[in-house]
Formats: sequence, structure tokens, C-alpha cells
Amino acid sequence: MLLSTTFFGLMAVVIRLASDAGIATVEIAFFRNFFGLLALLPFLRRGGRAVFRTQQLPRYFVRCAIGVASMLCGFWAIGHLPMAQAISLSYSAPLFVTIAAVIWLGEIVRRRRWTAVILGFIGVLVIVRPGTEGFSAGSLVAVAAAVLSSIVAIQIKQLSRVDAPDTIVFYTYAFWVPMSLLPALFAWQWPQGIAWLWLAAIGVLGTGGQLFWTRALKLGEVSALTPISFMQLPLVTALAWLLFDEVISRWTVIGALIIFGANGYIAHREAQLSRRAATSAPVEAAKPGE
Repeated sequence: MLLSTTFFGLMAVVIRLASDAGIATVEIAFFRNFFGLLALLPFLRRGGRAVFRTQQLPRYFVRCAIGVASMLCGFWAIGHLPMAQAISLSYSAPLFVTIAAVIWLGEIVRRRRWTAVILGFIGVLVIVRPGTEGFSAGSLVAVAAAVLSSIVAIQIKQLSRVDAPDTIVFYTYAFWVPMSLLPALFAWQWPQGIAWLWLAAIGVLGTGGQLFWTRALKLGEVSALTPISFMQLPLVTALAWLLFDEVISRWTVIGALIIFGANGYIAHREAQLSRRAATSAPVEAAKPGE
């Protein structure tokens, strides 16, 4: 998880470098997907032809369209907002996932997790600060990225009930590349010089981060891993200070701590409930006549 966090943090910094080099957000998104797919192909070969088997292509199309929209919003926020603010707001996604799980999956969320969600949204408001001089309409773009990302997370959960993880990853990239190419064509400028290095690095870092992330979730519990993922903020903040002379505001620090605390509790509760379900399932299965 620490490697995943490092990769995603470095990707955010390189996205900012590419944006400062004059590369449009839509073009950055395309090259992230294109080079990301190239980096992923060697890992997909181990699955053989089974990787391509699916009966859910329409659902992949919808999932990937929403994913591209989330990516564009997130990349724009990284390129145009203070980086610490953009990254902090991206961590609000699990709050929206909790709500989306209730709406689409029918999951039951009780009082303590709802309290954590409300506190998390208070943290978002502290960062965005609507109605004050510090408010920026651009911060709403970062929030929109988190909302769309939460919908994607629910869709991935639905897809995973039928398809293998490698299949989901392959079709995600297979759709992402042409979907992100279309808007990029309207702002196309061939990258020059070192910009090629930034764009290739974004793709490799993004794919590497995803691979380490899925491996971490397979090996450990979400509640234990979630705090490690928060290390992305100090990493990005330090690099933004060194490279772009950005200083994190106290409001971003306070809001981020509230969001992180809420996410940590939600992850802890979900892990507890999963363990209870796993413990009670054999007992329920052993009951006669049921």
C-alpha cells in the first residue's frame, strides 16, 4: 500500500508538471491511459484468453464513460488547484461510496457510519469554504471527481461478481483509450521534448499504483491499509512545496484530518462487519432446514 501511495502521489506531481508544460487535461488523460495500457499488457498475458471473456460489455461502457469523466475532473483539479487541496478532496470519495452503496447495492449503513460520513462532509466544507473569500469554484471540480469515482467503485463491485479482476482491468483500459482520445483530439498538440517523459511516466505510475493497490487489498485488511494511503498527502505537499512553491493552508490541513478520520472509521467498521459476516456464515449454513 505504501508503494501504491507513492506511485499515485508521484503521478499527481507529474500530472502537474505536464499541465504546466502546456499539455491540455484531456490530452494528459489520453496518454495516461495509452501508456498505462502498454505498461499493463505484460501483466495481463498470464491470464490467457480467459481475460477477454465477458458478457457485460454494455456495463463496461457505462463504467468507463463515468471513469473518464472522473479522471478529467481529477486531473484538471491537480493541474489548476493547490495540489494539497486537490488530493485532500479526492479522499472524500469513500464518503460518497457509502451513500452510493446504500442506493445501488441496498447495503445497510447504521448510525455510527452515517455520523462518520457527516463528519467527513464537514471536512470537505472546511476545505472548500463556500461563501468565503477562500472559495474557488474549481474546488467543486475536485468534489465532482470524487462523486464520479464513488459511482465507478460501486460499478466495479458489481462487475466483480461475474468477471475476474484482470478482465475488469483489461476492458477498463480497452474502453478508456478510445474514450479519452475523442475529447483529446479537439485540443490536440503534439508533446515536445521532456513532455513525452512526463506523459509516459503518468501512465506507468498510474498502472503501477493500481497493481500495488489491488495486491495490498488482497494481502491485508482495508482498515489497516487505509491510514497508509493517507501518506499521499504529505508526499504531494512536500513535492509541491519543493517544485511549485506551494504552501498548504491551515484549512486544508484541518479539513483533511477530519476527512481522514471519517474514512478511517468507515474502513474500520466495514472490516468489523466483514469479519462478523465471515464468522456467522458457517453457523448459518449449518442450521438444518435452511
